[in-house]
Amino acid sequence: MVTFLPSRPGRLADVPSFDRGIGGAESNVACALAAAGHRAAWVSRVGADGFGDHLVEAVAAYGVDTSLVRRDPARPTGIYFRTATDRDTDVHEVAYYRAGSAASAMSPSTVPCDGLPAGRILHLSGITAALSADCLALLHELTAPRAGRPLISFDVNYRPGLWRGESAGVLLELARRADVVFVG
Repeated sequence: MVTFLPSRPGRLADVPSFDRGIGGAESNVACALAAAGHRAAWVSRVGADGFGDHLVEAVAAYGVDTSLVRRDPARPTGIYFRTATDRDTDVHEVAYYRAGSAASAMSPSTVPCDGLPAGRILHLSGITAALSADCLALLHELTAPRAGRPLISFDVNYRPGLWRGESAGVLLELARRADVVFVG
């Protein structure tokens, strides 16, 4: 998703301008791995819009394989705005605009699990599980025990603002199905 970071500290209501960047737990991990010299691929859905263009181009510029990123002509690319973190209190505002986004339409039918590139590790995030019932079904499919499944790396990445109901049980179940779990 596209991230808008403030040009200076302050409440979202008071920040005069924002700088555009790339965001998203999975794409950030892929970019960091590629920058460190590892092969990495990012599988997602973005809108057929300028923000989607920006994301695919920016992530690919890190050396990440983006060939499995799909463009959704009917749904926009997700975005979010955040304030600068107050280092003393770690207080910041976040405004997510991801409901109805292209990524929220990921499902086992739009991201076929057997069509993913063979890799040693598949990194997933609890944020994806929060986007929609279809996204949660996709994560259940990807984490299901099966022969030849890669190691599953799961970042709980709990974001209360994205959940519309029970999150603890869902995230715990996904964490138990993973081989490596990050809690943050």
